[in-house]
Order: sequence, then C-alpha cells, then structure tokens
Amino acid sequence: MKRSLHLLCLFLVPVFCHDSPIRCEDKVEVRNDDQLRQALRDAKPGNWIRIAPGRYRGGHSVSGLRGTSAEPIRISAADPANPPVLEGGGNAIHFSDIAFVTVESLVIEGSQFNGLNIDDGGKADRPSHHVTLKNLTVRNVGSDGNHDGLKLSGVRDFRIVDCDFSQWGRGGSAIDMVGCHGGEIQGCVFRGQETDAGNGVQAKGGSSEIRITASRFENVGSRAVNLGGSTGLPFFRPIDAPFEAKNLTVEDCVFIGSPAPIAFVGVDGATVRHNTIYRPGKYVVRILQENVNDRFVQCRNGTIERNLIVFDPAVIGSTTNVGPKTIPGSFVYRGNAWASSDGRHRKPRHDIREEAGEFDKNPIFEDADAGNLTQKPTSPTREFGSCQITATKPGTM
Repeated sequence: MKRSLHLLCLFLVPVFCHDSPIRCEDKVEVRNDDQLRQALRDAKPGNWIRIAPGRYRGGHSVSGLRGTSAEPIRISAADPANPPVLEGGGNAIHFSDIAFVTVESLVIEGSQFNGLNIDDGGKADRPSHHVTLKNLTVRNVGSDGNHDGLKLSGVRDFRIVDCDFSQWGRGGSAIDMVGCHGGEIQGCVFRGQETDAGNGVQAKGGSSEIRITASRFENVGSRAVNLGGSTGLPFFRPIDAPFEAKNLTVEDCVFIGSPAPIAFVGVDGATVRHNTIYRPGKYVVRILQENVNDRFVQCRNGTIERNLIVFDPAVIGSTTNVGPKTIPGSFVYRGNAWASSDGRHRKPRHDIREEAGEFDKNPIFEDADAGNLTQKPTSPTREFGSCQITATKPGTM
C-alpha cells in the first residue's frame, strides 16, 4: 500500500502540486520560497520537510512548532551533498516555543541580524526543548553589532553537532546561549578574526549543564569561549538564577589564536580539560565578574586540567588575567603541559595556583604551520590536550 501511495504521489506532482509543498505520507518536498513558508507553517508531528537544492529567501518566523519524542519534526536538505541556501532576512528562521525539532544540512548566509534564532516565546517557565541542529553552515551574517550565528534563548535539552560557523557579527557570538540548559555542542568548527570583539561560544543568563566538545576554534574573537557573561536581569532563565552560568565543560577541543581562548565570567563551576590551546594572543584564561548585582555569586570554582598549551613568551606575560570581585583561589591549573613556542623549557607565570604542571616536553604535531595540531605517535605530550582527530584537521580559512 505504501509503495502504491508513493507512486501515486509521484504521478500527481506535475499536475497538482506546483504551488504547494508536495506531501507523500510524512515527507513534505519543498522547491520554492512559498512552499517552504507553507511547509514551516503547517508542519505536524512526524513531518519531514525536505528542501530541494537552490537559493531561498530568509526571514521566516515560526511559532509553536512542536513534534513529539516519537514523532519529531525534521527540516533538512533533500540532498545533503547539495544543501539549499537560505539567504537574507533579519534572521534566516526565527523559531519560538518549539519542541522535538531537528534542523540539518542547510546553509545560512547573509542574514541582517542572526542566522538562526530559537527562543521560548517569552515564556520563562516553558522553554523550547529537544532541539537538534546538525551539519549546518552559517556564514557572513550580522554586521559590526551584537549579532549571532545562532542565538538560543530559553532552550533546554539541545544538541548542536557538526556545524560550521564563520563571520558572524563582530560584536556577537557564533553561538550565543541565554538561559539554556542541558545542551551539547559537538564537532563544530568556528572561524573568525582576532580583531572582533565577540566570542565563538557564549553561555550566560543562568545557563547550566552545557558541554562543548571535540570542536575547533580558529582565531575566534576576543574570547573563543565565554563561560558566563553579562545579562540583563529580565532575560535570565530561571529568572532568579544566582549565577551567569553553572556546571559548564569544555573538553577535547582545539584553540588557535584568540586574545583569550577561555574566559570564566560570573560562572559558578566550570571545567576545561584535555584541550589543545595553540599560541593564544594575550592570555590563556580570563577570570572576570561583569554582572556585579548583589544576588550573584562571585566567579568561582574553575578547573583547567590535562590541557596542552603552546604559548609565545614574547606575548604572554601571565597566562591568567584575574579581574576584581572574583574568587581566584577557587581556580586551579592541574596537570597541564606547557610548551614555549621557541622550543625552550620555560615555566610561565600564573596568577592562580598550579598543581603538577609539566614544562620539559615539546609536542610534535603533524603540521602546526598548516593548522593540523594532531600529535604524532612519537609526541611526548600525547597524554595531554585534545584526543580527537576530525576537529583538529585544518579548515579552509
């Protein structure tokens, strides 16, 4: 019966389905702007919206798109090898109040503000949830302002996997999370410019339990990863959160350049471990308190462990910048390998305590000049730094 229905759909397409999305069982085939708009508006649990190759106008706004755990809504390229391009608009797509939605294998470019924007529709007690973003390319969005490649506000239980971000707003973030919980960013690539004021990934506004893993950051803004931040009080989720962020993890990532690859900002507990940090521009770590409202804990409880850090002694005075109204005694470097870029065994200066640091081993990379920071089997520092390979392969600059 299903095969007969499928054949009937194919037969009817040229005659009856030119201006409307083509529906066959739960698959919704989209070939033009009007069909895409209608498919997003009418999506039901179990629908798979398949967008044909081509260029489509951005500027879509979708509210209340809710699948179920058994029947999620999927929005993807019909041909992942030839993904459609959504270009222009304030945001390519603005999703509000959504659940069990997957968006994958799309290219987003040229948005005026943010690439994708996902929020809770202003309902602090009803977050969007179970959102998966996979194999997206987000490039050349925003302007010189605070514009993001991907903006998440009030989202929980989410995954961002194998996405590529380049050239977002110079004052924004590739991924900006405000009041988000229980998420993972995995296998993503971030390419920016060190002269930008923004970040690669930022988690603030009461965000918690977020992991950033197996990703690559190339010359990304002033802070490649901002663990915390500064958020206006009405935007916190939960509204009474006593911290900017809590229980964040950065693991198995590669950082190249950036004035500060890691910043702890009003965070209450974060771990940075098994990352390769290569020639940061000014500091390895910053510890700051930017939101000084009395209800917030002072920035505290950070662990930086088992990382491989290659630093240039000509540009690194101290590895750590400690700001006022923080608790630097609650931060620790533990069991990291430090290597001077000139090959000499130097012990860098820290402004927080260090335990069991290694200073007498120089890493051997596959091709550091080309950006490949995979360590060779003979490297004496193989037990430190990033363990994965795919995200350490050089990208196209």
